[in-house]
Amino acid sequence: MIDKINAMYEKKETNRVSRTFWTLLVVALLLWSATTVGSVNVTKNGLEIASNIIRGIFTPSTELLFNWSEQSVGYLLLETMAIAFLGTLVGAVFSFPLSFLASSKVVPFPVVIVTRLVVILIRTIPAFVYGLMFIRVTGPGPFAGLMTLSVTSIGMLTKLFSETIDDIDTSIIEALDAMGCNTFAKIRHGILPQLWSSLLSTLIFRFDMNLRDATTLGLVGAGGIGAPLIFAMSSYRWSEVGALLLGLIVLILIVEFSSSYIRKKLAHG
Repeated sequence: MIDKINAMYEKKETNRVSRTFWTLLVVALLLWSATTVGSVNVTKNGLEIASNIIRGIFTPSTELLFNWSEQSVGYLLLETMAIAFLGTLVGAVFSFPLSFLASSKVVPFPVVIVTRLVVILIRTIPAFVYGLMFIRVTGPGPFAGLMTLSVTSIGMLTKLFSETIDDIDTSIIEALDAMGCNTFAKIRHGILPQLWSSLLSTLIFRFDMNLRDATTLGLVGAGGIGAPLIFAMSSYRWSEVGALLLGLIVLILIVEFSSSYIRKKLAHG
């Protein structure tokens, strides 16, 4: 009994030393990071520009909001949403087979290593860089945004899909293996029924992310609402900026509540 008490005290002392070490390390990192932040200098007319931005946001251009031309807020939002949806769909088509190649429960370990290295390389490059690359290849427009979101979706979806496959119940696969089923039969009858809800939830989450990324990619000419937004800001047309931001906020809120509702339904049945 005394030995157990002594062991508990020694373990408690070790935990205390570990917590102290990590606390000091975090504090040191915070102090070091703070030294890299320079002073904030407000420009001469910075406050005036800030007030104009706020005024424009609260007084959006009604002509841009309720116009049905290709430059209207509604059309640009539909284009942004279409880019995000197709980018997610194309990325899922390529991610689905790659996720099985990245799972050690389905394929041999060497294949897993090679596939995961490819996925890591894809995920290393930011979406903004992909956008600039595809614009050079296909020219500016929605197709460049579609290709960019497709490639960036492959990296994330393959990683999450493969982790989901690694967490499945292996007893079903072992039973199918004992019956002499091949790899495709094991995937069809042993893996997919366990994965559908999780995979769909991941796809919805990625679409939510792609919708925001599609807006950012528009800044480099990859279609969507981003380019008109940056042009309006550069020209100090703050009422148009307010209209574009208002439409974007409404779209994001609708997608957010809809995706949350669908994910809850998938999780709880």
